[in-house]
Amino acid sequence: MTTMTELRAGIATRLATISGLRTSATLPDQPNPPIAVVFPERVIYDQAFGRGSDEYTFVVLVIVGRIAERTAQTSLDTYCNPSGGSSIKAAIEGEATLGGKAIDCRVTEMRGQGSLAIGDATYITGEFLVSVIAA
Repeated sequence: MTTMTELRAGIATRLATISGLRTSATLPDQPNPPIAVVFPERVIYDQAFGRGSDEYTFVVLVIVGRIAERTAQTSLDTYCNPSGGSSIKAAIEGEATLGGKAIDCRVTEMRGQGSLAIGDATYITGEFLVSVIAA
């Protein structure tokens, strides 16, 4: 049976295929942007008969620097594209079994951009939802 830790690591591994994007399967104390952090949002158990599969929803929080607001926004926009070398969706779905740990996964939405204050700095962020089916 696949664990949540393995799925988080699998998503982080896929995100690491984006050049220049740091990744973390857990929330770091001091994130160093640009970074994508993976954390669980919910689990729906018993999606198939006899414990056949569970459905996990993960949030990928992408944090970009805010040296210049326009530059940060443009940087975040490239991660939001549905395809291309910097696309969060394309990177994760490029190997939808997450190294054999999942039955399937897909990025279902980018649900918002906002600001995040960490210490004395404020960053621009985007949240992506990832749906994973695993046994």
